[in-house]
Amino acid sequence: MIDFIIVGNGLAGISFAEIALKANKKILVFDNNSQPSSRIAGGLYNPVVLKRFSEVWKAKEQLKFAFPLYHQIQEKLDVVFDYKIPILRKLASIEEQNNWFQAADKPSLAPFLSPNLVNKKYHNIDSPFHYGLVNETGYLDINTLISSYSKMLESLGFFSNDTFNYDAIQFLDNKISYNGIEAKHIIFAEGFGLHANPYFNDLPLDGTKGELLIIKALNLNLDVVIKSSVFILPIGDHLYKVGATYDWKDKTSIPTEEGKQELVEKLKEIISCDFEIIEHFAGVRPTVKDRRPLVGTHPNYSQLHVLNGLGTRGVMLGPYLANQLFQHIEDNIPLESEIDILRCYKKNRN
Repeated sequence: MIDFIIVGNGLAGISFAEIALKANKKILVFDNNSQPSSRIAGGLYNPVVLKRFSEVWKAKEQLKFAFPLYHQIQEKLDVVFDYKIPILRKLASIEEQNNWFQAADKPSLAPFLSPNLVNKKYHNIDSPFHYGLVNETGYLDINTLISSYSKMLESLGFFSNDTFNYDAIQFLDNKISYNGIEAKHIIFAEGFGLHANPYFNDLPLDGTKGELLIIKALNLNLDVVIKSSVFILPIGDHLYKVGATYDWKDKTSIPTEEGKQELVEKLKEIISCDFEIIEHFAGVRPTVKDRRPLVGTHPNYSQLHVLNGLGTRGVMLGPYLANQLFQHIEDNIPLESEIDILRCYKKNRN
């Protein structure tokens, strides 16, 4: 008997799998790479909404749980995918400088925002109003995490790249049967693919398409992330990840010329040196209109659970939410009402 079938091996699925394995639970993970939003994500983590200089929801709690878990996975897999790197918010005016100082004075933001501006001059970037420094930042090489974790699961016999077939679920007393495999629970952590899930496709999951570039810029020489209208993330060998766009209409993972041009134009507003586009990719982020994740148990099938809606902040949210769901299932600890899918069903009834 398997404790958890996990559908999806992105940030949410990996987080839940690792928490379950640490608790000596038996798992089987299904992932056919049909929803690559985790793989194409920028991977940045940052506890502050830099557009408005406000704290990310539950930022301290997320950081406290996420990075010990990622460190544990790195040790287990003997790989490095977590890179600490400062994020500098390029300030555009005296007004933005004042807004930064006001935000850095707030008790909730003081641990994350430096009160002193950074006036370092970076090659080929004009910054007359300097930069604000964000603490507790970095990025995950998500491709390395996912591919390494998948290989480990495969070596243990805990992984299948078959497409999960919802029609094959049979409900038995306090368990389910799936193609002859008996399990206590199924965790659906399938990102935007939730729309094809007949048990949870009534949840208000939206999709926000994001496009990113990898560029080569020999004369940029950045050792920090620059955040302005787009972010510029150094990934080594004069390569930089540049992102991201936000498209609420197009729900495909196909890169577009419009997306590329938007990124190029915004990039040229920040840097003045030549660059070459090496790669252009896209994916659909699983987002929710009320900006809160979708976590919980199906109202009619107690063996089925959902872990979704991580949006643009999956690196920090994934482990925190996975732990909440695991404790909810195993120890009957109530989920926070802000993330519990019951809020959606209550709205539907009203």
